[in-house]
Order: sequence, then C-alpha cells, then structure tokens
Amino acid sequence: MRGLNEKVAVITGAAGGIGRELVRRFCEEGCRVVALDLNAEGLKELTGQLAAYSEKLSVRTLDITDHAAVTSTIREIHGVCGRIDILVNNAGWDIAMQFTESTPEFWDKVIAINLKGPLNLQHAVVPLMTEAGGGKIINIASDAGRVGSSGESVYSACKGGIIAFSKTLARETARKDVRVNVVCPGPTDTALLRSFAGEGEYGQKIFDGLKRAIPLKRLGQPEDIPGMVAFLASDDANFITGQVISVSGGLTMHG
Repeated sequence: MRGLNEKVAVITGAAGGIGRELVRRFCEEGCRVVALDLNAEGLKELTGQLAAYSEKLSVRTLDITDHAAVTSTIREIHGVCGRIDILVNNAGWDIAMQFTESTPEFWDKVIAINLKGPLNLQHAVVPLMTEAGGGKIINIASDAGRVGSSGESVYSACKGGIIAFSKTLARETARKDVRVNVVCPGPTDTALLRSFAGEGEYGQKIFDGLKRAIPLKRLGQPEDIPGMVAFLASDDANFITGQVISVSGGLTMHG
C-alpha cells in the first residue's frame, strides 16, 4: 500500500489473534511497529513469531484502562520514535451472557477495556498527530456495535459508542489532517469468539448460529482483517475519514 513504509504504527491488543495479524501486516508494509498489550507472555511469543522483523518491531506492556499509564507510554514512544503516524485501537474483551445475568462489576470491566481504553489512547495520541500535521487512526469496533449481538449487550454498547465517537473525532480533527475510521469485524475465529462456546448451552447456540448466518459460509479469520486496516492507514485512503466498514463475510450488508 502506498505511503506506509517507515511510518510509525502503534497497535493495541497486539498479543491477541487479530492483533498479531495486524502487527505482522504493518511490519510487512515496512512500518515501524510498537505493539502494546497487557499480556507480557503473549508479546514475548509475538516477538518470537516475527523475529524476521526484529528491527521494525518493539513491544511494551500496557494497561489501556489506566489513563496515566497510557499517557506516559505514548509520550515515551513519541520520544523514541520521533512521531506516531498510525494508531490502531484493537484491544477488546467480553464474556457471553444475557444482560439480565450480568453485574455492574462486569459492566465496568467491559466499558473500561472496550470504550475507555480506546478513548485513553486517542486522548494521548491526537494532540501529537495534530502537532505533527496529521495521522491515521483506525478503531476496531464490531458488527455487534452496528446491529447488536445476543449475549454481548454491554460490549455492543461500547462498540456502538466507539463508532459514534470516531465519527465525531473525525469531524473535530479533519482540519488538522487526522483521519479517523472504524473497521467492524464480524464473527471472527479468535479466542474471544471461541469463549462463547465455552459459556454453556446459551453461548454454544450463539456460536453455532453465527456460523450458519454468514453468507460466505465460514467464520472470519484473523488474517481477514488487516488488509482493510492497512488500506485505511495508507495514502490510498487520504480522502477517507469518519467511515465505518464491516468485514463480516456478508453477515451485515446495509450501510
């Protein structure tokens, strides 16, 4: 893709299924990638898997729900790299359950990771991008935030919030050449989705129903997501901002 070589890309949730493929793709495109995750062991595995890109890749452990830690880490990255050109907010977490069976403590954790976490990153990164004359932000939301998803009520609320926030931030930062877009994966074969099958009969029914409903007749794979993200981060997408794109095998087709 045009314009990605030597850009500095910060990617959260880098140790997860989609996160690892995002890191791989941006390394392949020639970016200098800073991979962030709370899972230190997962980051260690990531560096081993991508040893061929050791000169391009660095990793840092980070709790994205901690605003002070996020601000400090982003400043450190900016100090070392000199700039941050691309931010991909990919980290996420959920457990399948019906809303009436959930608790306020569970809501707080889901909201902290899936909504406040991305807000923390953008709060730290956007001023640096505007000072530098622009940048690209891609927020990984979910089709659950576009059309709802049984068993994911609070998660869906967070992802819907990210979609609305991204459109607003895109308007606020357009004059500073910061482009903000959203990619919404549909059902994707990750540890998060597989955990649904482990949540009893209810979770298994959701899991099986999703597989049957996809027109392309398969679950998404982690490697299905990075192409769209890389495109939105590239110079090929310089006239695109405030958009929401589903990568779902046709599960959702309306705009």
